[in-house]
Amino acid sequence: MVEIKINKLNENQRLDKYLLKYLNKAPKSFIYKMLRKKNIKLNGKKAEGNEIIISGDIINIYLSDDTINSFKEDKQINKTNQDFKIIFEDKNIILCYKPINLVSQPDISNKNNSLNDQLIFYMHNKGEYILSSDFTPSICNRLDRNTSGIITFGKNLKALQSLNKAFKNNLIDKYYLTAVYGNVTQSGTIELYHKKDGNKVVLSKKYIPNSKKIITEYQPIANKDNKTLLNIKLITGKTHQIRASLEHIGYPIIGDKKYNNNNFNHFNLKYQFLHCYKIHFKHQDEFLNYLSDKTFICKNMDNSFKNLLDFFNYNI
Repeated sequence: MVEIKINKLNENQRLDKYLLKYLNKAPKSFIYKMLRKKNIKLNGKKAEGNEIIISGDIINIYLSDDTINSFKEDKQINKTNQDFKIIFEDKNIILCYKPINLVSQPDISNKNNSLNDQLIFYMHNKGEYILSSDFTPSICNRLDRNTSGIITFGKNLKALQSLNKAFKNNLIDKYYLTAVYGNVTQSGTIELYHKKDGNKVVLSKKYIPNSKKIITEYQPIANKDNKTLLNIKLITGKTHQIRASLEHIGYPIIGDKKYNNNNFNHFNLKYQFLHCYKIHFKHQDEFLNYLSDKTFICKNMDNSFKNLLDFFNYNI
């Protein structure tokens, strides 16, 4: 039998979700069967699994040590590169620079060296993440492989929950730098409907089945030789939103091979020039309240992107 006392750092999650992390080799069906048979109790009472656990709650697992150990497995951490740069770090969060050509989370072609893997390995090396922990730290926002800029990372459950809630409720503003073909002279807002279509997206002014509304704000910073440097603020965040939206209104991003139909690339960029250079925390919840009204800027950037900023005579 095992008795687990919930603390402040692992509260405010569903009981079944917590149990699936604690018994990380157990199938859901086993967890629910043990709940039904009262082999797992919450505060000495039968539980359904959908209860929200809070600090001070007691979970009792009435199984033999051998059975419990058979359903628990320490996580494996592979040694990774450290391609990212730290912008800000404290006991709760990391804000880091993700370079181009690095995936945010594991995918089919890169299973062990994503930014998320690198950050977990970084925490493990510092002794801040224990493999037997029932919590796994994680990034909270994503950037496309070939988009660079700021990524947020929750080091503990409370921080991860707070960051995810803030992104969901638009309490963190994200700003991007990009450069496009064409002379943009006025600020504007692009409102369209967005739908994924294979490895691209389809946009429409009118609603199409299974589409979501997207909103992108843009502001010209500098113009030169029929090219414009733009400041972009994302109101919503969908796949390829900035790239497809700007192409839709006639201003393709320099270096974009997917959404630039004319395929111009006068600066010989390997990837589209798109860099998440700034985030602003609006009013945050109690746990991350100390970040309220704070702004963080990422000056790290690929040299090819810096050359493009030099063309516009602009510094972050």
